[in-house]
Amino acid sequence: MISFRQNNEITYDDKELMLENSYIGAEIDKTPLPEFSEIKNKFPKPIWDGHDDYLDCYYKAWQIAFSNIRQPKEGTGFVSNYIDAAFNGCIFMWDSAFMLMFGKYAKRIFNFQGTLDNFYSHQHVDGFICRQIEEESGNDVFARHDPSSTGPEVLAWCEWDYFLNFGDKERLSRVYPCLVAYHQWMREHFTWRDGTYFSSGYGCGMDNCPRLEEKYHVCYDHGHMIWVDACMQELNACNILLKMSEVLGRSEFIAELEEERDNLKKVINEKLWDEDTKFYYDLRKDNTFNYVKHIGAFWSLLARCVPDDRSEAFIAHLNNENEFKTEHRVPTLSKDHEEYNPTGGYWCGSVWSPTNYMVLKGLDQYDKSQMAFDIARVHLDAVVSVFRDTGTVFENYAPEKVDGVFKRGSSSMSDFVGWTGLSPISIMFEYVFGIKPNAAENKITWNINLCDRHGIEKYPFGNDGELTLICEKRNNTAETPAVTIESNVPVTVELIWDEGRKRKTITV
Repeated sequence: MISFRQNNEITYDDKELMLENSYIGAEIDKTPLPEFSEIKNKFPKPIWDGHDDYLDCYYKAWQIAFSNIRQPKEGTGFVSNYIDAAFNGCIFMWDSAFMLMFGKYAKRIFNFQGTLDNFYSHQHVDGFICRQIEEESGNDVFARHDPSSTGPEVLAWCEWDYFLNFGDKERLSRVYPCLVAYHQWMREHFTWRDGTYFSSGYGCGMDNCPRLEEKYHVCYDHGHMIWVDACMQELNACNILLKMSEVLGRSEFIAELEEERDNLKKVINEKLWDEDTKFYYDLRKDNTFNYVKHIGAFWSLLARCVPDDRSEAFIAHLNNENEFKTEHRVPTLSKDHEEYNPTGGYWCGSVWSPTNYMVLKGLDQYDKSQMAFDIARVHLDAVVSVFRDTGTVFENYAPEKVDGVFKRGSSSMSDFVGWTGLSPISIMFEYVFGIKPNAAENKITWNINLCDRHGIEKYPFGNDGELTLICEKRNNTAETPAVTIESNVPVTVELIWDEGRKRKTITV
């Protein structure tokens, strides 16, 4: 049996849950890495008549992604092949989670999900997982109690997304103790007395977003502030861990998760909501709002914590041309902020694939499929416009046109796949094409907004399913779509369009 006892027993508390962590000390996966030239015909094949440059961008994203897959080095403690964040020789927690959300479409080619195994294999005996780990040494980059040491808590969300796509209950059972232990560590060490959470610029992932008072460092300090996104991410984690508990029949943590869920939802809506501006804000230590409208507040949609009587007014900020409805949507900082940068400025206005994906997923929670399509289409058009000029994709993008055209964001890296693979893959499939799977229920929902002939061949569904989903050209969005659906597994496809909906069930 692995011993988890450390020399500094005062600062480390053993968790029985960690005895269930099967990743620590696991045998290294030595599966050879695939060569892109040998597998390029195995990807799901998007079809979109008259939009060849969008398809070229799609395949380019996969090519760059597969140039960044790695094997673990001996002695690092890494246990699985993984995709590198394409940034600085480290694996990053939230980068990895978002990369996996497009990597799921090539799961049968490469086990992108194994990337997270390398975080679980580095989990500390008290549940802590560092958000950034060096690939050469396997060392944590931050000490545990540094405000920038960990987060955002998105691992559970990513694992649940995979479960919805593949229904792998065995995987869910294996990662569950790791996720609960990590969540318990966050609750114990990154909260204030009322149960709200803090972070830092680096810890929340939005490095230079101007949220703190000037006396605090924008990247490193927590500023004694309640951080809206950190609270909402933890609420989302509670929601998902409760769903996992139900699926797995593990009841021992339900009471504590429900108690925290209820408290967070209450405190977020009592303390962080401003009725005058209809927005959620970070709360300073003197109990005043910082009045910075940033994209982090929209985690509230994903966490489903915006009450119905507030949701319309809150969501309306996304359609306000003086705030978040810029030429390229959605900027990370509201346009009416004095530090908003129309060329991006990193987290001072840039448009980022992961935060856009989060907003789109959040809009799903409130049945805002048309708004999600509108945002996704504007975003994808901008990304492909830059691809058309440069032949690649970037870390982030400008929210407004520069010299009449869309540009990469200032301080933005190129060939960033990286999480920008979300845009030409997941965002195109799920929000522009409108195809969303739920393998656990053998169901696909297809919101058809395009009038062009479009769809996907070799669409992966569950462990063994492969589908063809094609919608023929329409004259207008109200016209009943003519679709071709082929599948080697039973599936129900719910079609939704302007003027109606219907179901098609495939039996095999």
